[in-house]
Amino acid sequence: MGAWQGTALLVGAVLGPGMLVLPHLAASAAGPASVLAWAGMLALSVPVALTFAALGSRYPGGGGVAAVVGLAFGRPAAAVAGWWFYGAVPIGTVAGALVGGRYVEAALGVNATLAACLILAAAFAANAAGLRTSGRLQIVMVTLLVTLLASAVITAVPHAGAANFTPFAPYGAAGVAGAAGVLMFAFVGWEAASHLSGEFADGRKGLLRATVVTLIVIGVLYAGVAVTSVGVLGADMTGVPLTAMLETGIGPAARPVTGVVAVLLSFGAVNTYIAGAARLGAALARDKALPGWFAQGGGPGETPYRSLGLVLALSVPVLVWGADLDLLMRATSACLAAVTSAGVAAAVRMLPAGRHRTTAVIGTGMSLLGLASCGLYLVVPAVLALVAVGALKVNARRSYKIGL
Repeated sequence: MGAWQGTALLVGAVLGPGMLVLPHLAASAAGPASVLAWAGMLALSVPVALTFAALGSRYPGGGGVAAVVGLAFGRPAAAVAGWWFYGAVPIGTVAGALVGGRYVEAALGVNATLAACLILAAAFAANAAGLRTSGRLQIVMVTLLVTLLASAVITAVPHAGAANFTPFAPYGAAGVAGAAGVLMFAFVGWEAASHLSGEFADGRKGLLRATVVTLIVIGVLYAGVAVTSVGVLGADMTGVPLTAMLETGIGPAARPVTGVVAVLLSFGAVNTYIAGAARLGAALARDKALPGWFAQGGGPGETPYRSLGLVLALSVPVLVWGADLDLLMRATSACLAAVTSAGVAAAVRMLPAGRHRTTAVIGTGMSLLGLASCGLYLVVPAVLALVAVGALKVNARRSYKIGL
């Protein structure tokens, strides 16, 4: 594929429907100083993105972060990294569906939780039927989201006022750290570069070019949304900030439009992550990090119904118990931040001495700072790590008994 198609896929891996609500959640945590959290997370993205690009160039088609972590630190570490992602999906997909639900409620008055249930049901049904989001459709979705964010910024920015930035930091440094913790949701996905390099027509140069362009696109969009949302709406902005920004810029017609777009974006993201998690579950079962029963259907062209059923079984209680979107996004962020940290730490061992390893060291340090900002929510990846290690031990005992 060419550099532009690769850029679209990388932008899609990082940019998701969480951006429809993250300005509100970050501002609630830090006030106008949330812009500092956005700036800090953008700075973190540079060494992390370049590290994964270097890793992908050296190990094309590496099988994702879990495979790279396994090469660097061994099979148990790979199982833990796999479980961090697998365990994050039921939480993150519910969060993604609730994002769409909030915008539906704002546009049509339908209860947000009910709308989220319908989005989740449609995504699981599509996966059970073997339907997948094609690469071209993903590019369309990414283009739609970029257009929505850019339109909101461009139309609303003339209405920004300096008064909305005072008091600037009502919750101090702790508030900025709290905002950074939830914003991790918008700054993961760079690991996609580690298994895209083999797809580029011009190899390493194409991957690096796509990564740099993606960093620029993400930086401009995120900075624009962060500053404009606070400048126009203030720190006490509504839970559907993109609708409010567009209404400020172009009028009431924005409400139904953003409602429809939010549903499409949420469904596309949820559908993709459910599909990926179902296949990851089958792979974990083959690697004995899940009971072997879940490995069925994980081959090319097959649907892993058992693993898909497990994802569904884990998603239902999350939806029933946790309709607090901030909590769900912070828990998901903690898991995905752990995956990113493990990936760049593995790169320190896998990359040769030189500027790439130096970048990986910097990326590891900054990723650990980002991970620390997740605070108490780190208990979620900690529990998932224990589950992964426990599953490996149980399967090892079974294999030993069978051998006897």
